Amino acid sequence: MSLQRIIALLRKEFGQLFKDKRLLPLVFLAPVLQLTFLGFAASLDVKNISMVICDLDKSLESRSFIQSFSNSGYFTIEYSTEDYNSVRGYVDNNKVNMALVIPPRFGNKILSREPAKVQILLDGSEGSTAAITMGYVNQIIMGASTTILTEVIGGKVPTGRVDAEIRAWYNPSLKSRNYMVPGVLVLILLITTMNLTAMAIVKEKEVGTLEQIMVTPIRPVELILGKLIPFTLIGLGNVAVVLSVMVFGFDIPVKGSVILLFVLSGVFLLNTLGIGLFVSTISRTQQQAMMTTVFFIVMPMMYISGFVFPIENMPKPLQVLSLAIPMRYYLTVIRSIILKGVGLKALWPEACIMLVMGITILSASVMRFRKKLD
Repeated sequence: MSLQRIIALLRKEFGQLFKDKRLLPLVFLAPVLQLTFLGFAASLDVKNISMVICDLDKSLESRSFIQSFSNSGYFTIEYSTEDYNSVRGYVDNNKVNMALVIPPRFGNKILSREPAKVQILLDGSEGSTAAITMGYVNQIIMGASTTILTEVIGGKVPTGRVDAEIRAWYNPSLKSRNYMVPGVLVLILLITTMNLTAMAIVKEKEVGTLEQIMVTPIRPVELILGKLIPFTLIGLGNVAVVLSVMVFGFDIPVKGSVILLFVLSGVFLLNTLGIGLFVSTISRTQQQAMMTTVFFIVMPMMYISGFVFPIENMPKPLQVLSLAIPMRYYLTVIRSIILKGVGLKALWPEACIMLVMGITILSASVMRFRKKLD
């Protein structure tokens, strides 16, 4: 063993590392970026639970009961309605996580020391969050009913109570895998199509075949279409495979339209293919492309898109930043179609946002790629 040879090899390796001006910032900047996102976004606490109120009693007792939810610090009252039939729409359209329905004569029953019932309707698609929410609801109902009844009876021990009829929609068993497996479909589609697009094009740059193709009569538009169409078909094939495993392996049925799911998956692919094409224009090597996609795109998207951590628990700056992430909207689309069975009528805002973002990202990436080719 020669120390001089080892030192010479070390000089060579460090020389190559510092010679790559694009790879070096990735190595040191990526951990800082991941720690920042994970530190602020990683929270499994459940708070800011959005809810709609349907108060059909409108008494002093019902208002006091509603106030106990808003004062708890866990719930945020977003909407109020007097139409019981419209309550489901708020939950179906992802406007709220919970609905509180107070029936008529709620106040009269409390004053008469009779059991008074309320109805709690939960979005149970995310099982763990729904289970924690149930615990909050039961705790608040116990405390609030005791307070209301004690105040009404003048400090004496009450004989009545408030009973809650709690229903968890879309996932009554509250299985967490019913929520996570559709999210994994999104992640697989994101990683596969984005990495394949970026790595395949960068690889052709490295071996020199891209320059050879460009001296042929093939036009840049034809080249771009020839590159993107196969990855689109691969992405849709991945969707079919994952759906089959989900349905037959995990026994999670698709309650909505499978055709709509594939159509909106194609819209999401406009975003992933555009990002992959853009990464290929700023990367010289496959190593650069892989690190860029994994550390600067995939992992931040995972953290702040709602894939793992609830967006409403994040700081406001990250909530605003998540609005620019296509994965956020596609997660809502996939989980809503699979678990809730809703259609385009409820998902058109997410579909339009993904379409606009996808066309913008893909067009900008194509223009940059053509400029690089020229």
